Amino acid sequence: MLKILTFTSLFPNTIQPVHGIFVENRLRHLIESGNVTSTVVAPVPWFPSRHERFRPYSDYAHIPHVEERHGLTIYHPRYPVIPKIGTNLAPLLMYLFVKPFIAKLIRQGAEFDLIDAHYFYPDGIAAALLGRRFGKPVTIAARGTDINLLPQYALPRAQIKWSASSVQGMITVCQALKDELTAPKVDPDRVRVLRNGVDLEMFRPGNRHTIPKQLNLKGPTLLSVGHLIERKGHDLVIGALPKLPDTTLMIAGAGPERDALEQQATAIGVHDRVRFLGQINHDTLRDVYGAADALVLASSREGWANVLLEAMACGTPVVATNVWGTPEIVAEHAAGVLMASRDSAALADAVKVLFGNLPDRAETRRYAEKFSWDSTTEGQQALFESIVQRG
Repeated sequence: MLKILTFTSLFPNTIQPVHGIFVENRLRHLIESGNVTSTVVAPVPWFPSRHERFRPYSDYAHIPHVEERHGLTIYHPRYPVIPKIGTNLAPLLMYLFVKPFIAKLIRQGAEFDLIDAHYFYPDGIAAALLGRRFGKPVTIAARGTDINLLPQYALPRAQIKWSASSVQGMITVCQALKDELTAPKVDPDRVRVLRNGVDLEMFRPGNRHTIPKQLNLKGPTLLSVGHLIERKGHDLVIGALPKLPDTTLMIAGAGPERDALEQQATAIGVHDRVRFLGQINHDTLRDVYGAADALVLASSREGWANVLLEAMACGTPVVATNVWGTPEIVAEHAAGVLMASRDSAALADAVKVLFGNLPDRAETRRYAEKFSWDSTTEGQQALFESIVQRG
């Protein structure tokens, strides 16, 4: 039995139930293989107490130090984050404050053969340091902004380069991220592409009438899913509605841009066609996917966007920006359409193209079935075992 230490700040918790859920899903399928056990260490920033004035940062204070999820024990040690200069110091601070916690786990009998880290910065750098301290091999999985954004800054770029040369294995969730990671003289043979899969049992075609009745939806319906932040492009979807008469938009997610998005919808006269659904759990999200005629993802950056496959597994085709790993997902007519450029006009044009030749929903579901978790789980096991056997 292979024993791993899963190390990442991207992991769901009681206060943030969908934070990093893609890492949890990946790990759950790996554990279900029956060949791997995991101790999960998911550090969170230290904050003294919960207070409405300091939200969302003060929410960290109410994350439990230990919790159980789906049969896994998750530990949440704290590490300090220093405003403004914290980005540069985050890897070192994470390492210094988590190191004694892991040493304590080992003294209490915890065993692991390998450290499996997710997200290169700061998690991957801290994991590389922990591997050296405890004499364990390390793998790091790159997921998106850790490779397509943070290396624009000198110090993070240097630290990522150091960790890439120091660890025993690297994983990316799409070929585009591998190409970017290996461009600065990283040996491509040391990086494996193991894309995220989709839970085909959780996300499946269902009743397409419940949600439309609840929300009084009429006519063509689009869905935009994700944190309400600028890079997700919800504003571009709203901006396309004047060119898509009689089309309704559902937006699932929460975040700091909510008020601005509502104001935009009112200003351009489409507020009556926009439904803000707030944060939705996966069980309900399945029905929301199924109620839409198309999912729209207008992000400026994505490593491997799980929402695309989740929608397809529910039979719903997609319209998406042509960025990073997205064209590796939206690769056939059954999947949907890629936008010609990232703006509202191109988005509206892409929706019209899709609606002019909509794939059969059963065809879209069959396309999604190519992306089960099986090959990813097998690839992880093979990588981890080869690294441990090499010593």
